[in-house]
Amino acid sequence: MKKKFFCTFLNQTSEQLDFPPYPGALGIRIHNHISKEAWKIWQNYQTVLINEKKLNMININDRKLIEKKMIDFLFKKNQN
Repeated sequence: MKKKFFCTFLNQTSEQLDFPPYPGALGIRIHNHISKEAWKIWQNYQTVLINEKKLNMININDRKLIEKKMIDFLFKKNQN
C-alpha cells in the first residue's frame, strides 16, 4: 500500500516518494516533505532549466545552481 502524507509543496495529502531522491540530509528532507507528484513537477522544471540555460551536469557550478533552484522551487514557493 502506498504511504500517504501531507506534501508541503502541494499543500495536500499525497503519495510519498518510495525513497530519498537525492543524497544526504537534503534527500531525507525531500522524502519527508515532498510527494511523488511534486517531485515529478520539479523534474520537469529541472529539465527546462537545464535546456534553457544550457547547463552541463558534469560541471560542479551547474550542479550547485540546480541544487539551489531545487531548494527554492520545492521549499520556498509558499513562503512570504
